[in-house]
Amino acid sequence: MADPMKVHVGQVLPPKILTPLDGFAALNQIVDAVHDCINVHAVEKTKQTRIAAYETVEVGRIKAAESILRQYFEQSFAERRAVFNEMFDRLDAALDKGDSQAVSSVLTGIVDIAKSSPIANAGDLSQIRAALDDPDHEWEL
Repeated sequence: MADPMKVHVGQVLPPKILTPLDGFAALNQIVDAVHDCINVHAVEKTKQTRIAAYETVEVGRIKAAESILRQYFEQSFAERRAVFNEMFDRLDAALDKGDSQAVSSVLTGIVDIAKSSPIANAGDLSQIRAALDDPDHEWEL
């Protein structure tokens, strides 16, 4: 904080006299700044509109892909469930008959099916991505 007892020595400058040209220059600066602000706002608004449109398209694509994937999993797992049910029924029948060779074959089949993944059976994921990117691709389920 400045010492209130200290005397400041200096020179007092006379006020600058502003001319009409100074006032006009200041007005031009304000107009230019407002013009720049309007241009930036328009550019940014256009970018936001583009981003919103992109978002809408991508969300639609994601939802379409999700629907297809859900249907695929429902179908795939329904098939697997039916196969597993049949395999376990055969295992029970082989156990009831005491047929060890049939038990062994059925267990091998169950293990082989359990090892495979529905996604692995879908094929090359890059081909799936290409198909998802293609709006004209027809999906068969």
